[in-house]
Amino acid sequence: MADNWVETTVGDLRRWADEHGKALDEPGARILLDLAQKEMGLPGPDALTPEHLRELLLKVFPESVVAGREDVPTILDVLRRIAAYLRDTKAVTPDAAAGLEAEIDRIGPEFEELVASVDTEERQAAAEVIGGLMQADGVSLDDQEAVEAWISDFEALPDHERYARTEGYLRQVEELVVPPVHLAPQAELADAVRRSRLTRLTLALADWTGERDLTEHDTLTEADAEAAGAVLGLDTPRRHGQMEDSGELERFWWAAVEAEMITADDGTAGPGPALDGLRSTDDTTLLGAWLPLFDALAVPGHDYADGLDAVELVQNEMTGVLIHLYEQEEPTEPATLLGALLDHVEEAYDLSDADGMPALVSDAFHLELATLEEWGVVQKSGAEESGEGRELTPLGVWAVRELLIADGFTAPVVGELAGARASELIAGLTWYRPEAADEEIDGWLAGQDPKDAAADLLDVMRTGGPGARNLAAAVLHRIGPEAAGVVRAAQEHPLVSPYAALWLNATGDPSGRELAREEYLWVFVDTVAGMLETAEPEEAVEAALLDTPPGTEMEQMVDELWRTDHPGVADVLEALGAHHPDRATAKAARTAAYKARSANQGAGRSV
Repeated sequence: MADNWVETTVGDLRRWADEHGKALDEPGARILLDLAQKEMGLPGPDALTPEHLRELLLKVFPESVVAGREDVPTILDVLRRIAAYLRDTKAVTPDAAAGLEAEIDRIGPEFEELVASVDTEERQAAAEVIGGLMQADGVSLDDQEAVEAWISDFEALPDHERYARTEGYLRQVEELVVPPVHLAPQAELADAVRRSRLTRLTLALADWTGERDLTEHDTLTEADAEAAGAVLGLDTPRRHGQMEDSGELERFWWAAVEAEMITADDGTAGPGPALDGLRSTDDTTLLGAWLPLFDALAVPGHDYADGLDAVELVQNEMTGVLIHLYEQEEPTEPATLLGALLDHVEEAYDLSDADGMPALVSDAFHLELATLEEWGVVQKSGAEESGEGRELTPLGVWAVRELLIADGFTAPVVGELAGARASELIAGLTWYRPEAADEEIDGWLAGQDPKDAAADLLDVMRTGGPGARNLAAAVLHRIGPEAAGVVRAAQEHPLVSPYAALWLNATGDPSGRELAREEYLWVFVDTVAGMLETAEPEEAVEAALLDTPPGTEMEQMVDELWRTDHPGVADVLEALGAHHPDRATAKAARTAAYKARSANQGAGRSV
């Protein structure tokens, strides 16, 4: 049957329905038949079998169409109309039509349950986006009147403005994602809290203070501050180079007050409600009490009302250092940390009138780094006493992650995807470093039946973009030959076929085959397009060139790429044209990108 069999069939269905006095959801019929043609490769409606119906309803439709439970009766009715039409027009035998109708009745309840489940997930995802947009606008989700007013205003916006706001929010959410980390067991974290100098000094300060009169500003009197400093060992200022920190006691005081370890009100001090938590033998309670204390000390919020002070400035900016250490895979040298801090300080503050401030900031940074080490948050990574890198301790990783989450970041933990669906695993792996990704994949596969895992990954490859397809293919390659039957059955799908062939070859399956030239080029484009989703073009090109031929062979390959039937081919060629190190190849890529753009505009290619 001709390639336009869908439109021909829809027209015949409409006339058949009119002749028989039956209602027909024409758009629904077109969607179902279009999926049968494009996603399943059926040559015509007469090729429908009960097995095809099951695949159409339980796999292809939920992955391709947004629908709710209330739409299910209409969808099933359309399929019954199609079966009756095929029988009446003798396109299939009466027995074949009866088999289709019986299959529709048989899988109807399962289809309804599946659609309802997918619909719930989609509604939940949409609700999360809407909730995020509201909160970004300062709307409390507990204020029903404000929520309804915001929704009314949002729905009144033009479509393009709603889309732009949603896209902007989703981009911002992506920027608030940090790499996954390993978390230490709670007992280990609690033990580190009990050994922390931060805990010891806070408890000592609270015990020494007891019930005490304060100044009119709710601080210790000068005599009491001197006595407390002597008792706590803070009477001698810490020094590094030409810088000294003489305000450590004051810093601890206000942090203890903010974290409610000490109450300070109307000139009187006393034990705070959180103090018992810092003494607790219950690990959860202890950690819950310690974190606000760490937060108060790590993010002091000095306002520089009396001018810039290097120590206070560095204390304010050390959260950036902590986040840097959190995101790094390897320990970082203090000089590197200091360099980044100085660049930020010089950009964010006016230091033109502060003679020698960079040197003072350097000394203050080393003071603060030593403080973080004493608190048990940062540690040296080597055995020597100087020059080695710094990294977060397990307690530091946990504490910084908690603060990031409180600030709206998404902070995954290695191992939390072990029970996830394949689509969730692939989406999550986007943010993983290679070693952590390997560990996460191993954990996921350990809990999966190989055949089921392969089937789910192939579904992701059918419905996802290039990045998801590449990640799913990489995970699929970790599954052994026991999944061969599932992979062989997926070879007919155009988005899966090249990857299935590569997998079958790698596992030594007899049905494996070498990729045709056009398939090889398509996979190359798909791979680079996937990299461009999360990496800068220069980085994507550099990674892609690791497995490509050199010199004139690569130039010839680039010249062929523009004919590849892939929606991302022009973007890939433009990236190669801008960043390929060989000038001739880069020029060829720019020319090919122009051809690809022109061809797509003229022919409207899509995959």
